[in-house]
Amino acid sequence: MILIPLLLSLTVHEWAHAWSAYRLGDDTAAMQGRLTLNPIAHIDLIGTLLLPLLGIPFGWAKPVPVSPTRFRRGVKMSTGMVITAAAGPLANIVLAFLAAVAFGLMMRFSPETTTQTMGLSSLLIMLILINVSLAIFNLIPIPPLDGSRVVDGLIPYGWRPQWESIVRVSPLLLVGVIYFSSDIITGPATFVVGLLTRVVSAVQ
Repeated sequence: MILIPLLLSLTVHEWAHAWSAYRLGDDTAAMQGRLTLNPIAHIDLIGTLLLPLLGIPFGWAKPVPVSPTRFRRGVKMSTGMVITAAAGPLANIVLAFLAAVAFGLMMRFSPETTTQTMGLSSLLIMLILINVSLAIFNLIPIPPLDGSRVVDGLIPYGWRPQWESIVRVSPLLLVGVIYFSSDIITGPATFVVGLLTRVVSAVQ
């Protein structure tokens, strides 16, 4: 129940990084076979398989390589990195939205399905929860999470010294973020899931 939606969510997340980089002119990920929705290309043995099989609703995939120097002319490297970094979490939000629409359509046209095939309902709900959680977690501005690359591309030059100080202690901060992740994510995730619940109701 966790492995399938998590594998799909991580695959879409990494594919979005690769696709956005490719659209900006960087074919590094494409040449390494990462511009694909085939989950095998993105699987990390521990983060994608072992943890979910142990029942831990948390994981990661192999990071997609992005080479900003290969962006086409006219695309600033900092802007390109912001776009490619944000593409992953945005893809997760889109996937959560589509799952909410699918759940609403199922409730509208085949309401008995929600009781007769609880597996499908549970998978859609899990898909929503996992994608929302992944998007919010990855937007936390701590390296190597996507949020840090967004901040790195947008932060004013005058704030660079303070940002570099944060980057230097990022391994410790990341451990803290992972340890307190449920507390950090719960509030924003509840808000976003509430919005998606409205989507379900509107479609239904």
